[in-house]
Amino acid sequence: MEHIAVVTDSTADLSAETCAEYGIEVVPLSVTVGDETFADGTYSQAEFFAKMAANPVLPTTSQPAVGAFRDAYERVLETAEQVVSVHISSRLSGTVEAARQAAEAFGGRVRVIDSRNLSWGLGFQVLEAARSAAAGLSLAEVVESVERVRDRVQLVVGLDRLDNLAKGGRIGRVAAFLGGMLNLRVTFCVRDGEFHPVGRARGGQAVLRETVEWVAQQMGERRRGAFCVMHAMAADKAAWLKDAIEARFVVSEMNAAETGTVIATHTGTGFGVAFVPLD
Repeated sequence: MEHIAVVTDSTADLSAETCAEYGIEVVPLSVTVGDETFADGTYSQAEFFAKMAANPVLPTTSQPAVGAFRDAYERVLETAEQVVSVHISSRLSGTVEAARQAAEAFGGRVRVIDSRNLSWGLGFQVLEAARSAAAGLSLAEVVESVERVRDRVQLVVGLDRLDNLAKGGRIGRVAAFLGGMLNLRVTFCVRDGEFHPVGRARGGQAVLRETVEWVAQQMGERRRGAFCVMHAMAADKAAWLKDAIEARFVVSEMNAAETGTVIATHTGTGFGVAFVPLD
């Protein structure tokens, strides 16, 4: 039997190839556009943005049902002894709570972890779980390794516009930060499981440069790290960031990802960088 299986949700933005390579089970969130509800990942990014643009009402997103997690745990426990289940921040979604409710049916064989993050801020934690499990670590050791990455991983996101955040009611402290100027390019980081604004700029190149500087500040004296560059309909910006990061840091791992439809619903177009500083 495989000792420990790893489960996550679709907001980790892990590719199907990566999940297949590491045997990661993904439980998708869902998106509703008009009268259509579909699982995250059903449409390509370009197809989804076309749907969103054609609909006057902002799409809505929903966490997986408790039963979806229960089914996933039953599947993986056919070949595994235990499960580590790592999910999007509880401050951004009820997904982790649904996972915890489902886990109660399995007598302690499922350990649920709140990543306090999303996208590849979550993805790096999921990969750590999978790699640690593959190395033969115990359940407690896998959980400890994930929590170490959780404490170190950083995520910064740059949005072209704030319309989707505003329409979705997620503008919060961002409104005070901007003074109502929704046309600025804004960068956010994730701290304590939720978004915090960290910078604003009027030009596309300026916000990219500021992003790399913010990454450098968080890296401190460390020059080596694992990175992922994400984007939502902004492949050119992602390519620029990749080159800039590789020129400035010692990159032990470079990943690239397209933002999934659930996250893109709330952010609109933009880019992101997730990274784990390494000693």
